Amino acid sequence: MPNERVLVVDDEQPIRRFLRVALTSQAYTVIEVGLGQEALSIVASQKPDIIILDLGLPDMDGIEVTRLLREWTKIPIIILSVRGSERDKIAALDAGADDYLIKPFGVGELLARLRVAIRRSLQKGNEPIFANSNLIVDLSKRLVTISGQEVQLTPNEYDLLRVLVNDAGKVLTHRHLLRAVWGAEYGDESHMLHVNISNLRRKIESDPSRPQLIITEPGVGYRLKTE
Repeated sequence: MPNERVLVVDDEQPIRRFLRVALTSQAYTVIEVGLGQEALSIVASQKPDIIILDLGLPDMDGIEVTRLLREWTKIPIIILSVRGSERDKIAALDAGADDYLIKPFGVGELLARLRVAIRRSLQKGNEPIFANSNLIVDLSKRLVTISGQEVQLTPNEYDLLRVLVNDAGKVLTHRHLLRAVWGAEYGDESHMLHVNISNLRRKIESDPSRPQLIITEPGVGYRLKTE
């Protein structure tokens, strides 16, 4: 059972109460605050394992809170907000958030995303091998296999998969992927990214038309699914 500490940052007391009940029932320890400045202080002093953060805080925007936190900590941040536009999602993810859920939300989905984010943070620094279903990526050997058979990728395809593997389970925006693989000057070349994702799926997905590994987050980016 989990024993991680979750910092809930939301100015709506009913939401905080609902999350406290849902999370404590799963053996999480919950810390609650209603302001962005309070959240910054709590993270510095108590070092929670993960943060659930609303964007519409009374004293400062949640995206700014995320940006400030990312200057000195890699604690996973899941945005929980009524804002559902692509622009808000992209801004939060580019600021450093690990995931984004829209209110109203399902408790089961939130718990699943919590587990993924915490697992990713714990795996940092482990052996550089990613495995999901029949896919194995050994970053130390630059080796990709499907069902034990080596897959030949182009340099760009491999670099794209490597970036996805390093942040497996996290939604990566189009701009982030383009800049990470091709460089800062390619941040708006979405067509090039779509082509390479399509080619990569043809090589690693059992059914590229219904991808189970590289998941599309419509209008935002892509996420490499973890088991």
